[in-house]
Amino acid sequence: MLPEVRLGRHCCAPSTNPDNYRPLVGDAMIDEIRTLAQDLAGVRVCQINATAAGGGVAELLGRQIPLLRALGIDAEWRLIHRNPAFFALTKSFHNALQGAALELTDTVRDLYLNRNRDCAAMLDDTYDVYIVHDPQPAALRAFAGDQRARWIWRCHIDSSTPNAQVWGFLKPYVEAYDATVFTLPEFCPPDLHGPRLVCIPPAIDPLSTKNMPLPDGLPQRVLADAGIDLHRPLLLQVSRFDPWKDPLGVIRVYQLVKAQCPEVQLALVGAMAGDDPEGWGILETINAEAAHDNDIYVFTNLTGVGNMEVNAFQHGADVIIQKSLKEGFGLVVSEALWKAKPLVAGRAGGIPMQFPDAYQHFLVDSVETCAARVLDLLENVTMRKQFGHAGQEKVRRDFLLPRLVRDELRFIRDLVAR
Repeated sequence: MLPEVRLGRHCCAPSTNPDNYRPLVGDAMIDEIRTLAQDLAGVRVCQINATAAGGGVAELLGRQIPLLRALGIDAEWRLIHRNPAFFALTKSFHNALQGAALELTDTVRDLYLNRNRDCAAMLDDTYDVYIVHDPQPAALRAFAGDQRARWIWRCHIDSSTPNAQVWGFLKPYVEAYDATVFTLPEFCPPDLHGPRLVCIPPAIDPLSTKNMPLPDGLPQRVLADAGIDLHRPLLLQVSRFDPWKDPLGVIRVYQLVKAQCPEVQLALVGAMAGDDPEGWGILETINAEAAHDNDIYVFTNLTGVGNMEVNAFQHGADVIIQKSLKEGFGLVVSEALWKAKPLVAGRAGGIPMQFPDAYQHFLVDSVETCAARVLDLLENVTMRKQFGHAGQEKVRRDFLLPRLVRDELRFIRDLVAR
């Protein structure tokens, strides 16, 4: 069988009691979720992806699965088998779906299909619904044979303008699914036909250690322990070390800001994902840049920066940057706004939908504009507070975990009924 991600017993965790979300999202939302869960009593759901840590999908599933189980849904999370060569290949597929160049050789095709075929042979066939995430395991459905189950492909990538060769290869496997889920309608490749299509944006868990309120003084203590000067302004980007997140562009933004505001500091905080071998090279390049400036700090999950520390960094930063060039959703945007922090971000993918309407001008398309907007915020404390408050309310309305769970349960109920 495919390896299961064991999440332990969460019976005492606040985030696995649906009623604890009532003050944040209202009674109607939680009542509907409970009704949907009752409608799905006895339905077994299997979520399948490539890695248990380090990426947005893993973070989403790590919060959803315990809550679904608390609602009485029989939900499990399984991984395709690890293989370094396969993950190097599928990272290139990930980039290609976002438009990057890739030569699709017979060797590449065979490696991809053989790994999916092997993993399909390890599937437990007792589930009623399989939800398969992103390109790595996308061919599983085709190799699983005729089953009574419903199959959903969940694409978290902006695949609106994919590499034609790679998408042409993947398309028949995607069209074998009963349904596909994208973050936004425009993310769907224009020639995708056959599966039922819905759009469900991701969300953050406000009760997780990454997003919960912190005691007064704790963020400052965490920053001080990390070597940050508490008396000087701090810029922060939290993201995987990935070229699409443009960490080198963030460093150039910081350098432009520093020319006008010499006391500014920059922290780059990233998680190393198990299915992203490209990240190590990006991290090495960032560290080489940071070596020339004592006010640039680089932290990873491998150096003791976990969810609680990320929470503290986001609370303690003066301005947060998310200078993505391509983006699926960008959970870190909602995370920052939930902490009532002002944000300057790339006008990419699902980022604009998270911004409050009055602050859309803080979406940028260049290093120079990004630096100018950061300086505007550093110079105006009132604007920072107003932006942060508006962003927090936007996230409260649209991007908290119960809304995501409600949307997915509605969809699964309708799909099973069909």
